Amino acid sequence: MPAALRSATLLVLTLCYCAQLAGQEVVDRIAARVENDVILESEVHELRSYQKLVDGKSENDAQILDRLIDQWVVRTEAETARFPLPSDADVARSMERLKKSFASTAEYESRKQECGLTDSELRSIAAAQLYLSNYLDSRFRPSVQIDAKAVEDYYQNGVVVRAKSRGQEPPSLEASREFIQEFLVQQGINEQADLWLKESRSRLHVEKLLGQDAK
Repeated sequence: MPAALRSATLLVLTLCYCAQLAGQEVVDRIAARVENDVILESEVHELRSYQKLVDGKSENDAQILDRLIDQWVVRTEAETARFPLPSDADVARSMERLKKSFASTAEYESRKQECGLTDSELRSIAAAQLYLSNYLDSRFRPSVQIDAKAVEDYYQNGVVVRAKSRGQEPPSLEASREFIQEFLVQQGINEQADLWLKESRSRLHVEKLLGQDAK
């Protein structure tokens, strides 16, 4: 092959390879740097799709990025503490609860397809979410104290009021006590976790790059 033709062929191949790399960079742009780690835009897109599947809508990308940064904080501490991963059975139960939140299997499959999520991706997200929620529960539940008066107040001002507004007979306090107790505990866990995350994030080096041409 003549030298000129060889050079031209190499140039074309090089340009094609560079174009291919450029396409890969678009997919894997960095949305944020957190300490020495990164959060990719593809992670933002995946969580957005998951929110649309579960809630029928999603937060904006900036809000989703904040959630991913919070998840980074929780996951990093959980891994440092060697917190155990959820079992396959727990993940399977979480997936089953998600499916049962839809009117039918057909509706679930249709929404999943609309959101562009595969079963493998959903299982991975469910496992990650379960890991984080289990860790927060173990970290903050012991310090949440709910007294009898708090349960009774919620029953009178929440359960009874809602039932009457719907023209229904409210369940008894005793029948509602366990549900109310757990609801208030979860509320307390969320409040403590929010305060801890705000404090933890104030000590982090975070650089948000969402929407920029970051590599």
